[in-house]
Amino acid sequence: MHSIFSHSALALAALLAASPALAAPCSDTGSNYEAWKPVMAQEAAAAGVGRRGIDALMATGYSSRTIAADRNQKSFRYSLDKFMQVRGAATIVQQGRARKAKNAQFYASLEQRYGVPAGVLLAIHGMETGFGGFMGDTNVVSAIATLAYDCRRSEFFTPHLLAALVLVDRGSITPASVGAKHGEIGHTQFLPGNALAYGVDGNGDGVVDLMNLTDAMASTANFLARKGWRPGLGYQEGEPNFAVIREWNAATVYQQAIAIMARQIDG
Repeated sequence: MHSIFSHSALALAALLAASPALAAPCSDTGSNYEAWKPVMAQEAAAAGVGRRGIDALMATGYSSRTIAADRNQKSFRYSLDKFMQVRGAATIVQQGRARKAKNAQFYASLEQRYGVPAGVLLAIHGMETGFGGFMGDTNVVSAIATLAYDCRRSEFFTPHLLAALVLVDRGSITPASVGAKHGEIGHTQFLPGNALAYGVDGNGDGVVDLMNLTDAMASTANFLARKGWRPGLGYQEGEPNFAVIREWNAATVYQQAIAIMARQIDG
């Protein structure tokens, strides 16, 4: 297992720091999206994005479905009990235990390398995509470009857009790659910037492919380890590693649910 993206992430960060302040005008409607694309393309090129990435950006369309999803994240406002019920926590725990038992050596090897217990990885995998059952139906580059164009969180998503275009340049995703409504990729739904920075080649084939289960699980463990996971310490709310679960998702009920399900999976 090794990272082939860490140098790319550092290079992208350096290019972003060196380039002028991002100036492509955001908008709360899709009416100016086509005029925005060439302005954003100039900024992407200045940040070091290559021809394939620029072409992918120019081929995007405004994703109304992404905007609708971004405006309507109701489940994060539920109580913890309601959230866990709606998200199928009991099923995730049951399937997580079965998956851990079936692939015990694999998860043990990840914990040995990264320090992250199987239950945490399996809870995230179950919560994000139902263990790979549904990894999204939205064009990745269009979704991220739409969110970078939209004024609500343009500053947050613009670096992820540049990262997605770098991933296209590298051949890690294509202009046609499909993911979640916010452009997340693969089994555990990495945003492109995180895929670039924390993706690892778990199966040793020389490619980081987050649609591949081994790469996705290794990358998830690597993300948590790099965010400060302390092997052997607790991860429930109030314990040292709960702060690292917060790095995965900003919603409190999500963080609490992952910790509870992970403990139940790990037994």
